[in-house]
Amino acid sequence: MGQTSAQKAAKTARGQQPKKRPGKAQRQAIKRAQAAKKKAGGVKLAAKKAVARKSVSLPHGSVRAAYPGTCAACFKDYGKGEVITKLTDGWGHPGCAPRKLSAAEREFARNKARIESGATFRGQKPSDWRRGASPSSTRPAR
Repeated sequence: MGQTSAQKAAKTARGQQPKKRPGKAQRQAIKRAQAAKKKAGGVKLAAKKAVARKSVSLPHGSVRAAYPGTCAACFKDYGKGEVITKLTDGWGHPGCAPRKLSAAEREFARNKARIESGATFRGQKPSDWRRGASPSSTRPAR
């Protein structure tokens, strides 16, 4: 539909540009692109997905499954191309993998285990201090 000059002026005043029809060269390029797409039967979705998958970086230690399988932790199936990671028992979902502890958390767990096993207290000899006496007046160790 054509626009009157008053409608064009109103659009320009609102900051909108009147619609311009593409030139002959642009129309021909669009037609060629549409014909090529139609001839190819549309772009293959699998190829498109593969390109998209390769462009996205994976979490460290993870890969895409080469074939379908079962998660070693939750025993649910995963399909070909899904992101999987190495678990202690095999391969599985990244969410099923145990969380890795930081150095401070590992040290804390080690110290806690030593305290709970009694290695820090029961293994030590009893004190030589006597009640009410200074350390210098302790009896000699036997």
